[in-house]
This record gives sequence, structure tokens and C-alpha cells, in this order.
Amino acid sequence: MSNKLANFDGLVLGVYKDGSLSESASKEVSNNVQQTIKQQLQCAGVKGKLGEVRVLYGIGREEGLPSKIAVVNLGPKSESLKESLNKARVAAAAGVRSLRDQGAKNIAIDVMTNEHGASEGATLGLFKPDNLKSIQNKKESVKISPFGSSSSAQGFTWETGLIYADAQNFARILGNSPANHMTPTIFTENVKSFLKDLPKVEVIVRDEKWAEEKKMGSFLSVGRGSEEPSKFLEIHYKGGKEGDKPLALVGKGVTFDSGGISLKSSANMSEMKIDMGGGAAVSAALYGIAKLELPINVVVAVPLCENLPSGHATKPGDVIIAMNGKSIEVDNTDAEGRLILADALYYTSSTFKPHSLIDIATLTGAMVVALGADRYSGVFSNSDKLWEELLEAGKITNDNFWRMPLDDFYLKAMTKSDVADYINASGSRYGGACTAAIFLKEFVYGLGDEGTVGKDITSIDKEKKDDVVEGNIIDKDADEINKIRYAHIDMAGVMITSEDSCYDVKGATGRPTRSIIEVARRLAAPK
Repeated sequence: MSNKLANFDGLVLGVYKDGSLSESASKEVSNNVQQTIKQQLQCAGVKGKLGEVRVLYGIGREEGLPSKIAVVNLGPKSESLKESLNKARVAAAAGVRSLRDQGAKNIAIDVMTNEHGASEGATLGLFKPDNLKSIQNKKESVKISPFGSSSSAQGFTWETGLIYADAQNFARILGNSPANHMTPTIFTENVKSFLKDLPKVEVIVRDEKWAEEKKMGSFLSVGRGSEEPSKFLEIHYKGGKEGDKPLALVGKGVTFDSGGISLKSSANMSEMKIDMGGGAAVSAALYGIAKLELPINVVVAVPLCENLPSGHATKPGDVIIAMNGKSIEVDNTDAEGRLILADALYYTSSTFKPHSLIDIATLTGAMVVALGADRYSGVFSNSDKLWEELLEAGKITNDNFWRMPLDDFYLKAMTKSDVADYINASGSRYGGACTAAIFLKEFVYGLGDEGTVGKDITSIDKEKKDDVVEGNIIDKDADEINKIRYAHIDMAGVMITSEDSCYDVKGATGRPTRSIIEVARRLAAPK
């Protein structure tokens, strides 16, 4: 014992509601110390609620235990993987934060109910959004190490937990950075630096000239009011077999959104530095996917720009031409996310022919009205199978999704323009998240009116027909015939949090990064 903990000044131990230590801790700590801890918790009136913490001093010093021990409640015992992961997440985060507040700098953490959950929770909980503060105002950095061992169910280990958490923390760094410290150019530089040492990863930064050559008029229209040049970030991870179709991840990258000519209210406008939260999440998820060395090919696309008013800015009533040749009347310049995503979705789906495409965006205030803040991201999908993967991934990470309707009923509101094929805002107070989602679907190659939807399979050209037969573009289910698997995630309700406890840290959340990594892990698993 003394050798194991000699260099630590803090220890986190998990304890169940009945007062018994976790299975991993009970193997490492003597019966005398266990009894002392149980008695002290009883005297302190601990109720046994998950995450409830008591810091004990001087217990077990003769056995080599650190002077400060954070004993954290795990609640009642449970068997499910999802519960064991989250219990460890909450308890580890609560414990390390308590010890950091007590001045501990080198903390051993009982792996408790799950090693992955413990390292993930501790790393997320210790995140500090203070990189721009002076040294004297920064929180001390803390080192963490595992104490004990637990079974690594489904390949989850201490190391995998660190990867998931490091990825989300990177997305938090991007999202918390003020807009003058996170322009489109700086965003791409940060991502390139973060991914530079990973094998099988290629980062490509496209400029406005490239976008013009691709006829991305929808994307380019949004950034016209800013002096900062727009960028198009493209990342490839080639972990699968050569020729295998990729998973595609597209993220909204508006590094500051004033609303443009349709100017937002000044109240809380500073939060619009996080309007690139989707782009941050997909870039960070790529890091996790590559670090895990998943056997899957992935392509990430992030259109990056600022949405500002000026004499050069797009005006309400302007008509723009998207990459797929469709015209869009800009009724509201504050409905800009769908404009940059339209070209990104079409480029990604038509160029790389992914088997599944997921876009993530802080898209609509209507999503917050529908689902509230902090709990769920809304998912609009044409594929039951892809939705099920997202649902299960969200349960594993406790970063949850709620399914919303992707229904052509809402399309009529987006095709009412007298002068263009589409209009970018419905003008209605109702169903705003649904109309935005169906608008985006129109720009996914194979799902819009230029694609194969509704056609007999025999009329498809040979290349597409082979893809259908092999199941490369579409699910083999009858209700998925001829369709790329597509999901739009509106994360507007979870982009920021005021919570500051356990593994929630006030500010940009970095969600749903871990869930996207988990989706990729599930898709890459042998079937």
C-alpha cells in the first residue's frame, strides 16, 4: 500500500449507500480502515446520494494512505453497464474537485464501478476554462492516476475514458474561446495542432477561392459581412479498409453569430462565440476516433465563417445559389447555419458517398423551446438503425438524444418563395427545428429531388445500383431502400451550461463529442 500511494496527496474512494467500499477499493484498503470510514460517514449523516462527498483527514496514514481522502457515494449497487459508467463518472468528478479545492495536486482515484467512467469523469470535472487568465488567477493543475482495478466491459478501460474526456475537453476549449481568439483561421490552426501526431489522419484547410470554384454560394454568402476569411475544414481518418465507404460528420462552424443584418438582441449575444459548437464536436470526435484506432473510415467537414453586418453582408431578400444548383431566398440572415451546412452536406455526401452522414449544429432556438436546456440534443433521422445507434451511444455516455420528426410535411414552409427554389426561414413561430431539419435534408445527395428517392431501383445507374445491392449507401431494410443514412443533430439546447458540479463545468459543454465517438465505435465493431 505505502509504495502504491507514496507520491499522492489525495485519494478518491467510492462507497455504496450501505457504507461498503467499492469492490476495487475493498481489495486495496484494510478492513480496519474500511470500518473507520464507515463509522465516520455514519456520524456525518451521509444519506447515500450519488456524488455526495465527505473529505476525511489522517485516516490510514500508518498504512500509507494520503492525508486527504474524498469518500464519494455511489448510491445503491447496480449491475448495468450504463449505470456503472455514470456512477463512476459522477463520483470521480465530485471527488477530485473536492480534493482540488483542498489543495491536492496529485490524486489517486479508485476506479470504482468502471475504469472508463472514473477517468472520464475525473478528467471532465477537472477542466478549467481559464487559459486566458493570468497565472495567479488560474486554478492549479491536477494529476490523476488509477487506484485499484475493475473489469473492462466492452473494451472500456482507464485509457479509453481519458481519450473520450480529452476529446470533449478540446471541444470545450474551442467553444469557450472568445471570438477574437477563435476566428475561422485560428479554429483550423487549433485543430491541425491537436491532430498533428495522429496516424492515418489528414487535415485539409480550404480557402474561399476553393469554395468559389465549388460554387458554394450558400456557404460563402454568410461570411460576406466579416473581414475574417471563411474557411472550409476537411479531415480524413483512414482506419478502415481502402475503398470502404466512410462515416461522414459535418459540423456547423460559425465562430461568431451576430445575426448579420437581421441583428440579434444584445442580451447574451456573447454566447454566440459557441455557434461553432457542432464544428468543435465533430473535430474533437475525430481525435477520439483516431486515438482509439477504430477500424473505420471517417470524413469530417466544417464550414467556418463569421456572421456579421456590414456594407458587404448578405441582405434579407437576397437570392443565393447553392452548390447543388438550387436557389435560396434569404429571408432572415440569422438563419445562417442551414446556409453553410447546405453546401457542406452536399459536398460531403456527393463527393465521398458515405454510408452514414451525421451533421451537428447549434441550429435553432426552437430546439431549446422543444426540449429545454442541458438534457437532450434533438435528432432528426431517416434511418431507424442510425437512430438506434445514436440512442444507445447517448445512454452509454449519458449525453442523451431525443428523436424528432424528419417529415416532408414541413418542407412546404421552406419552398414558399416566389423567387427561389427554397426560402431559408419559414416565418412561422411553430416547428422551427423541424422546418430547419427538412431544409437540410434537401441538400444531402440522394435525399433531395436530384437523388434516387422514389425511383425504382432498376432505374438507378450501375454504380448506384451496386451500392444499393451491397448495402453501402443504404440500409437493407425496405423502409431504407435507396437512401443514405442521415441524421441531423440540433444541439442548441446543450451547447452551454450554467451548471458547475461533478463533470459539468460552467460554459461551453463540448457536447455531444463523446456520444459521436461512441457511435463510431459501435459502427466500427464487428457485426
